[in-house]
Formats: sequence, structure tokens, C-alpha cells
Amino acid sequence: MLRYCAICLFIGAPATAEIVVAAHTIRSQTVLSANDLAVQPGQMAGTLANPSELIGQETRVAIYAGRPIRLSDVGPPAIVERNQMVSILFARGFLSIATEGRALDRAGVGEIVRVMNMSSRATVSGRVLPDGRIKVSN
Repeated sequence: MLRYCAICLFIGAPATAEIVVAAHTIRSQTVLSANDLAVQPGQMAGTLANPSELIGQETRVAIYAGRPIRLSDVGPPAIVERNQMVSILFARGFLSIATEGRALDRAGVGEIVRVMNMSSRATVSGRVLPDGRIKVSN
């Protein structure tokens, strides 16, 4: 009987989950720190339970106090700003081309950004490298 009660208590216990929420209203383009985050009980798809995974990420939208922080609300910190002059690289085999361009969007390392080639005025897309250059592939 005692074993049956213990099993019922274990099975009947509700599962607890935690989600990360904004500790205060956070403006767009803010790099998150531990002071910006709080953990609350709850469960929601597309959110994280560990605040350390969000520290250092940049908000893409404004997040209001007490609201869950979704994965789509954050991303890597932008190192390329809109209208910034950037170096565009194209490399294939032994061919390597470098030229100047103007970024048409904000983007962080590894993200895709549209860039206007200043020589031809053509718009291309490329991936942001850690040094701020844009690598264009075919």
C-alpha cells in the first residue's frame, strides 16, 4: 500500500518547467546581460529555460517586462550596420575578387546581408564574416 501511494504521488506530480522572461522592458538592438533576464515557471514553445544561452545576444524587437523571450526575438550582435561601407569578397578556386559595397541591412556574424556593389550598383547577398567583411558565394 505504501509503495502504491508513493507511485501515485510520483506519477501525479505536475511537470515543472521554466522560461526566461524580460526582467524589465528591453529596447530593440540591446545586447542582453544577466540583469535583463529573469526565470519564471511556465512552458512555451520557442523559448529557452537557461538564461546563460541568451546572455550576449542582441534583441531584434522590443521585449516588454515579464514577457517570454523567444528564440526569434534575439540573434547575434550586429557588427554590420545599415548603410555601412563594407568589403565584399568573392572567391572560387584561384579567382578572388574584393570590392567595396554598402550594407543594406544590419547583421551579425554568420547572418546573410544584402549589399550593394558600389562599382556596378548591383545588389548581392552574402554572409558576414567575423571581421565584418561580406563573403558572397554563387
